[in-house]
This record gives sequence, C-alpha cells and structure tokens, in this order.
Amino acid sequence: MKRGINHHQVGDNVEMYLLIKQAKKGIASNGKPFLTLQLSDKSGEIEAKLWGVSPEDEVAFVSSVIVHIQGEIQEFRGMRQLKIKAIRPTSGMDQVKPSDFLQSAPLDPNDMLEKITQYIFEMRNPKIQRLTRHLVKKHQEAFLETPAATKNHHEFVSGLAYHVVSMLDLAKSIAGLYPSLDKDLLYAGVILHDMGKVRELSGPIVSQYTIEGKLLGHITMMVSEIGEAAKELEIEGEEVLVLQHLVLSHHGKSEWGSPKAPLIREAEILHMIDNIDAKMNMMDRALEHVAPGDFTERIFPMENRTLYKPTFHAKPLEF
Repeated sequence: MKRGINHHQVGDNVEMYLLIKQAKKGIASNGKPFLTLQLSDKSGEIEAKLWGVSPEDEVAFVSSVIVHIQGEIQEFRGMRQLKIKAIRPTSGMDQVKPSDFLQSAPLDPNDMLEKITQYIFEMRNPKIQRLTRHLVKKHQEAFLETPAATKNHHEFVSGLAYHVVSMLDLAKSIAGLYPSLDKDLLYAGVILHDMGKVRELSGPIVSQYTIEGKLLGHITMMVSEIGEAAKELEIEGEEVLVLQHLVLSHHGKSEWGSPKAPLIREAEILHMIDNIDAKMNMMDRALEHVAPGDFTERIFPMENRTLYKPTFHAKPLEF
C-alpha cells in the first residue's frame, strides 16, 4: 500500500498523485513568476514551489486540480517542503477523483447527527431547543460535510460536525462539575457557534472563503440567523439575545475576531472548550506521524512551537 504524503520524511523521493488545495502566484527575486502549491491527500498536506511558470502553467495548476508529481521531500525553515522534479495535470486515463484525496472525520456523519440530536432532545428550555433544532435542520446537509476551517484545525470533510460533537462531550463533562452552568444554553452555543461556516466556506472539496464569508464572517452571519429564526418561530425573550451573545463572543477577544468578550459563564466556557478542542486537534495531528523522541514541524497557530513526543507511554494500572 502506498504511503500518504504525511508519512514521508525529509530525504524521501516520491512519485504520487496529489490534490492542489491552493495555488498562489508570486514573483521571484529574478523577476520570474512562480506558484506556491498547497498539496494534499488523505494523510495530510505539504507545500511545494513551482518555479519559472508559464501562463499555461498558471491556468493548468489551480485549486481542485489533481496532479501527478515526482519530487523529493526537503526541509525549509523547520518545515517539510516538496521539491518538484516533474508535474502534470491528470486526465481521465489516471482514474482518480478529488474524493480520493480528501481527509474526513473519523466518525460517520449520520452517527454525529444522531449524537447532536440527542443533545438537543435533552434540552429543557423550549425556546433554546426549538431555535437550535430549527437551525440544525435548516443547514443539516452542509453542516454534516463542511470543514471547520480552511486550515489549522478540523480542516477536513465533516470537520465542523466532528468539532461540535467533541465540544458537546467536553461541555457535558464540565457542566457536571459546575452545576451553576445552564446546560441548555451551553449545548446550544456549542452547536451554533460555528454554524455560519456553512456559508462562510465554499464546501468540502477545496474549502475557500466565499465572498459573503470574507465580507461578513461566520459570527455576523450566525447572529443574524438566530434573530431571523426567532422571528420565524415567533420566539421572544432573553434566550435569543443570550444565544446571540454566545456566538458573538466565542473567539474570546476582539483581536481574535470576537466583537464582544464573554460576559456570561456559558460564553466563557464555550470559548475555552472551543480553544481546547481546536488545539488538541492540531497537536494530535501534528504528533501522529512523529516518532517518539522527535519534534514536530513548527505549528504556526500555536505560536510557531514545535512539539515533542515523549519516548515513554502511560501503561494501564495493574491491580
């Protein structure tokens, strides 16, 4: 069985098919154009430079295109990079399709929907329950396949639903420790906080920001949707306002994208478990292909840190 791109180490020669997730044009110091390609398969992603490109290359090598590549894995500024020796777009003769190269959540979408539905069923507040159920049903298809981001965390097919399911389990555990938390509000905040990404991002194949996403963002869009849903369902009361606050504040600070800082307990906890789950996903995936005793590549969204994988492993207690 052929190894995925994330299983190759510096020095390896590779010949494989990869999906172009993103292609950016740049100008080298010699004045010639080049392309920075973000390439992926089911195992992960790697960056490559295509130097001295022609106008035809700029048309041929764009996002969503599958390419056949020969090259070598090198290291550049602490990161793996693919040095391209030969590259060509695929044709029908290659018998490959984009879904062959997409990472996906480790849980089945239908199982995740069932779990989310159970959390909604457990809500006691009818206003919060109706609003949450309505919005999940409205966006169900896109919600179950959309990534949670274009990069950094849960950036794979069904990543948004997987992120929400993980956060719900965290929320349930924390609410068990702190009875003062309103579980209905916390669960609804978890389910709805990133749902605007079904409109902010273009979809699961090669996820990019839509025009609406760039101009408004998922936070603004979801706050509006909660208000619209409340009017449609003829729901009034402070629950609507507080749910909107949870969405507005879940990034925690203005410099992280939140128009408001968390001003209620559930909003603070929502921000924290969102951060926990995102960071754990980044760390787990970075360490997955690292041998014990080695460090990961630099992780840009985690202050450019390199993480260490200890050589010992915890063993079950023996009685």
